[in-house]
Amino acid sequence: MVTPKRVVHITTVHHPFDPRIFHKECVSLSKAGHEVILLAPESENETQPKKTNVSHLPIRRYNSRWKRMFFGTIQAWKKAKKLEADIYHFHDPELLPIGWLLKKKKNVVIYDIHEDYVTSILQKDYLPTPVKKLIAKMYKLMEKFFTTHMQMCLAEKYYKDFYPNGIQILNYPILSDRFTTEYSERKLNTSKKGKLLYTGNVSHVRGALLHAKIPTIVDDICVHFVGKCPKDLAEEMFQVSDNKREQLVIEGIDQYIEKEVIEDRYFNETWLAGLALFPPTDHYKRKELTKFFEYMGAGIPIICSDFPVWKDFIDTYKCGLTVDPYNDIEIRQTINYLREHPQEAIEMGKNGKEAVENELNWQSQADKLINWYSHLTTKQ
Repeated sequence: MVTPKRVVHITTVHHPFDPRIFHKECVSLSKAGHEVILLAPESENETQPKKTNVSHLPIRRYNSRWKRMFFGTIQAWKKAKKLEADIYHFHDPELLPIGWLLKKKKNVVIYDIHEDYVTSILQKDYLPTPVKKLIAKMYKLMEKFFTTHMQMCLAEKYYKDFYPNGIQILNYPILSDRFTTEYSERKLNTSKKGKLLYTGNVSHVRGALLHAKIPTIVDDICVHFVGKCPKDLAEEMFQVSDNKREQLVIEGIDQYIEKEVIEDRYFNETWLAGLALFPPTDHYKRKELTKFFEYMGAGIPIICSDFPVWKDFIDTYKCGLTVDPYNDIEIRQTINYLREHPQEAIEMGKNGKEAVENELNWQSQADKLINWYSHLTTKQ
């Protein structure tokens, strides 16, 4: 039996209806009986998803990163302090100081680590190497100081290497009714044409240009992107696609795409495969992508980079194929293989779907989160 508590989740960076923060953690905690308040930026004309009891308390949205880090953080702290929560759960490294200020003897403060921030800092191309190393070192010192009396919530398995005392609440997908009732079996793709899908935010480090190049190396192929994409990057992608630019569909240019819209796209086409051709970076080479689980849940085979961790994942669940993201011949052969072997593509989709339904789903993590909250508040 869960003892209801007042829970406040805080972010100044993420969208108010972020899949992990809102749809997974906040909604699950609310369903478990807790009073859940989300402090997050003002929504951009989007309405809050229905049938949830999560209260969204808006924080002013700033276009300037520095204004957000200063004024947004102060505003978040003032509002959070007034709420006198039993548990404060924050999601951005810039909120470490207010997490430290909010920590009292009778409450719990949780730092939810979404990314490998040190590696991310070291990969920023626009900073000189000595500056990157200095910033990374300063961040680690700041993190160590501010988190002394906090709990750590880890979104990825490998973060345990850095935070051995952290609790893994992994980013597995929600098993919605649509994924279980609308899917029966992928249709045979008898056409020599094909449609490939990429979902989630679009960026250079997530392989935007590698994906955009595909229509130039594979005949009669279309690539659909569903996720926020900066306008400048979209233009760069169209240039890379050369005279095949009509075979790129980018849904989300300078616009956030709601979870429900992405979910619709999984079912409104018969996709040949879901894409994740990322260039090698220290962060992504070790990370199990959330989009893997979503593709699998929709019964879509995966084509992804052949990083050892990713290859092991794909081989374990037999849910797709891995390729060298810079080898055009290999990419073309892999895509054509799925076109020419539709039954095997169907089997890959079914294997992935079964893995998500039986193991890799959010409910297992929601139960873990709820039990962890109960344990933490019982100790207070």
